[in-house]
Amino acid sequence: MLSSLRCGTRSLAAGSRVHWVSALTANPLQASWSLGDHQLQDSTFCNLRNFTTEQRGTTVLCVRKLDKVVIMADGQVTRGNEIVKPNVTKVRRLNDSVISGFAGATADAFTLYDRLETQLEQHSGQLTRAAVELAKLWRNDKYLRKLDAVMVVADAKQSLTITGNGDVLEPHDGIIAIGSGGSYALAAARALIDIPDLTAEAVAKKAMTIAADTCIYTNHNFTTEILESKQDSDD
Repeated sequence: MLSSLRCGTRSLAAGSRVHWVSALTANPLQASWSLGDHQLQDSTFCNLRNFTTEQRGTTVLCVRKLDKVVIMADGQVTRGNEIVKPNVTKVRRLNDSVISGFAGATADAFTLYDRLETQLEQHSGQLTRAAVELAKLWRNDKYLRKLDAVMVVADAKQSLTITGNGDVLEPHDGIIAIGSGGSYALAAARALIDIPDLTAEAVAKKAMTIAADTCIYTNHNFTTEILESKQDSDD
């Protein structure tokens, strides 16, 4: 017997006379609930599928310093309170000039990778244009809008975050972090970035270590992709 049922930010206690209305046969996105004399019907109120399949947590960090840009990610996949796998690769080199990392569902991320590669080919490798077009498709397409992931992409000149809300964001300081441990990694990287002797890779590794020591959904099994930044000469 469930002592409580939590959906989003609301909690239905077992003692509050909750009556399930065809909960097992109805569409989970359109399940109806009766709480006393109040009938609740909300497609966003509760999703039964998430009770056993909720996947939480990862950390992906992108650091740009001097002539290098690094994307580093941990390898842990968590479902509920269970570590499903400790060594998943969450960073990828899309071509010779673009690297990327993702947080979210793996299958969804690979679908988005395919779409991004297509956009890069169509727009002659222009990362910003390709990212904007992907964000538009992701937000507007009936199928793609259901995909659950956040992407970080970088080329020699810029780093971007792409989300399903239509956002394409470029950081002001060349540092991006996403996932459950992202705030820890971001704060650590910003504190370390100005230390002269630390390379981009060293900053990323130290910041990721701090995130892994703090976030229970992040481990120390890091994978890395590195690009050389091309500096424009002033001849």
